[in-house]
Amino acid sequence: MIKLRYSKRLFKRSCSSSKATACLGHGNAAAAGGGGGGAGEIEWEVRPGGMLVQKREGRGGEEVIMVRVSTGFSWHDVSIGATSTFGELKVRLSIVTGLEPREQRLLFRGKEREDTDHLHMVGVRDKDKVLLLEDPALKDMKVRAALTAARVLQSPCHPFIQV
Repeated sequence: MIKLRYSKRLFKRSCSSSKATACLGHGNAAAAGGGGGGAGEIEWEVRPGGMLVQKREGRGGEEVIMVRVSTGFSWHDVSIGATSTFGELKVRLSIVTGLEPREQRLLFRGKEREDTDHLHMVGVRDKDKVLLLEDPALKDMKVRAALTAARVLQSPCHPFIQV
């Protein structure tokens, strides 16, 4: 086990007597907060990247952003949570475009993003543009299947099998 040396001053806040209820740096959280769980207690949250940070105030819930998704010839405005993943965005886009999530490729800032990448972690903000491409390998498979089906329909039926 490694012990880290630190100065206790780094974790203390300077408080005046008028702000004593908001300050918890002196180590007496129950007295400062009015009996534990009070308004002066600091709340913590774990971000998707694993970082422990102080919970933000002033937000009633998850921030919702509007992402403009361009398919080359058309675009769609999709509202989604800022901490959502690209996989969740693909699911929302499958409803709008009709493409399955596995058939979609999403590019942001010139790079293809993985389904597990979080929007806020790669820098997607409100009204940013994301490019949607159909997966070329699956597109080719669809075209081949359609051509094969067309050939089967055009070929005459043979009531017997030639040996």
